[in-house]
Amino acid sequence: MNLPPVAARKPTRRIHHNDVFVDNYEWMRDKDAPEVIAHLTAENAYTDARTSHLELLQEQIFEEIKDRTQETDLSVPVRRGQWWHYTRSVEGQEYGIHCRAPISGPDDWTPPVIEPATGTDSTGTDSTGAHAGDTAPGLPGEQVLLDDNAEAAGHDFYSLGSFDVSDDGSTLLYAVDIEGDERYTVRIRTIATGENLADEIPNTSAGALFDPSGRYVFYTTVDDAWRPDTVWRHEVGTSVEADVTVFTEPDERFWVGVGRSRSNRYLMIEAGSSVTSETFLLDAADPTGEFTVVWPRRDNVEYDVEHAVIDGEDRLLIVHNHNAVNFELVSVPAADPKDPGRVVLPHSERIRLESVDAFRDFVVVEYRKDGLTRVAYATKRGGGLTEITFDEELFSVGTGGNPEWNQPTIRLGYTSFVTPSTVYDYVVATGELRLLKQQPVLGHYDPTLFEQRREWAVAADGTRVPISIVYRSDLVEPGVPAPTLLYGYGSYEISIDPSFSISRLSLLDRGMIFAVAHVRGGGELGRLWYENGKTHQKRNSFTDFVACAEHLIDCGYTSPDKLVAEGRSAGGLLMGAVANMAPSLFSGILAGVPFVDPLTSILDPSLPLTVIEWDEWGDPLHDAEVYAYMKTYSPLENVHQTHYPRILAVTSLNDTRVLYVEPAKWVARLREVGADALLKTEMSAGHGGVSGRYAGWRERAFDYAWLIDAAGAHPSGEGEFASLSGADGGTA
Repeated sequence: MNLPPVAARKPTRRIHHNDVFVDNYEWMRDKDAPEVIAHLTAENAYTDARTSHLELLQEQIFEEIKDRTQETDLSVPVRRGQWWHYTRSVEGQEYGIHCRAPISGPDDWTPPVIEPATGTDSTGTDSTGAHAGDTAPGLPGEQVLLDDNAEAAGHDFYSLGSFDVSDDGSTLLYAVDIEGDERYTVRIRTIATGENLADEIPNTSAGALFDPSGRYVFYTTVDDAWRPDTVWRHEVGTSVEADVTVFTEPDERFWVGVGRSRSNRYLMIEAGSSVTSETFLLDAADPTGEFTVVWPRRDNVEYDVEHAVIDGEDRLLIVHNHNAVNFELVSVPAADPKDPGRVVLPHSERIRLESVDAFRDFVVVEYRKDGLTRVAYATKRGGGLTEITFDEELFSVGTGGNPEWNQPTIRLGYTSFVTPSTVYDYVVATGELRLLKQQPVLGHYDPTLFEQRREWAVAADGTRVPISIVYRSDLVEPGVPAPTLLYGYGSYEISIDPSFSISRLSLLDRGMIFAVAHVRGGGELGRLWYENGKTHQKRNSFTDFVACAEHLIDCGYTSPDKLVAEGRSAGGLLMGAVANMAPSLFSGILAGVPFVDPLTSILDPSLPLTVIEWDEWGDPLHDAEVYAYMKTYSPLENVHQTHYPRILAVTSLNDTRVLYVEPAKWVARLREVGADALLKTEMSAGHGGVSGRYAGWRERAFDYAWLIDAAGAHPSGEGEFASLSGADGGTA
């Protein structure tokens, strides 16, 4: 197939604020129309034909990812009550298996980590007798709670959205989505028998959970715009028709979620927009009671609440940004949260306070400093914060897997561009940092071959923009332009922090540089970094990315014929805008589930999640200035006659966050001006792409093969893995 599909031109007029935009491709929005499916199918066939020369490379990259991955593996167990909870993966199976095993005693806080290659636990005791590549070894006394492979059988897509076990350990709650549209069905299972109860709750949002008694389930549902807006209470064993509405949020800018405090003292409902939040508490001993507000919402004030017991008194630790742009931490009486309380951690211009976690004997704080994540703690015996330090120039660290109120350790996740994902337990009483597990990388991975560093570009307004870079020092020669992938996002205060990726090794071993442009709109350098890249300053995200590309070129890292770019979702908007603004800087641009028709979407309140987005982008429906500003950067509306780089847009038919129609229209419009643009639509997937790890690896292999080709990198690879994999198959 040499010629691309030609989309029919059916002009429709979009009129707002006396501005007329003629859209020739809005007809593609009807995904149930046969002509739309036919067009997307034709686009997929054309993309397959245009990328057929990359099939061998795709297969090679897939095999590299597979050969580097420990397919039969076990997560580090997390203690919850009287059980160790963990997930196993088995070679050849797409999904995980959720399991538990009994603890050895009430003082057992050291997880018995399994070594998959030997089938023994950390004490040297033989577990199940299984061997790597056979079946995944578990812990002694293992019980399988949920096998995602069995649940996914017969479905093209599978996603687990809720998973909770009652405190008495007898009952499992889980919710699955088999379409990709993020609407989940909750089911309840008796663990002892493995049988599901008659209770089945359809069309929920993610995040359902039991109350501490296990008698009630709290869950949320969404409105017609896919906004989680209502919290419900379901009594286990009763009809769903009898479920009680606990809370409904009428403001279309806000979404809601439900949870419980680590102490089990409170059930919590959180309502939030992009800039405002509100929390409600209910004594967990009275699950049918009324939730009461902590602080009434105030526009542009965000806060998070954590329950603590300090000197025998119930306190609420609140992280908030009222008159504190980078947030501060205060402690107030739980009995009277409107009491001014006391400031525990004051506002700092250098530190962006992100969260606080309270335990029986200590408090943990997460924050950002100098563009990197940090974790610190303070004991309740007094004294200041103690930061848990690491010695790499670039890294990411955060807490996770800490459900128990009385645990003596802090579970940490750590990674960098060169250090595989690592799990530690930090022992608060002694300061010991216990290594529990590091992500296995098969095939002779040598971290000393890789160099990571930070550069700083200078934007047009003088702002210094950080760039994180990683490459193989034996394959990249300083000053000699190398094939380079520049990644960006830049919205919602989401930070793209340094992290390890097995699949990325397939780029680095081909002599490519991987770089992240930490543009404004993200959260890397504090709240103002975000504020200065949203709404009426959104264009800063795009010009920052251009400045980063120019910096890499000017410093000799790469050249325009070797530089490719990638972004997903809001990062796809970044890609579309940059393609229009600076097409000559790039040889290829990959836009995943890209938000490239923002005006059409945000002008229509009936579309999923639209009104929620007004705090992030502005309200072009009611504000002519916002409309005019967004029109200056909307990728679809600014396509023009120029020499565009090669473009690949990847989307999903069932995506509810960024509808497939946006990249479909964008590609059709790009073709009008002669651009070499491809569209790939996953017909059974959601916003995160396909489900299943092998399917995900194949999807990534397709993307990387295209990027390698567009950047002109060596297709077979010049690195150590390429030379060794043929000899030993990548075994450890």
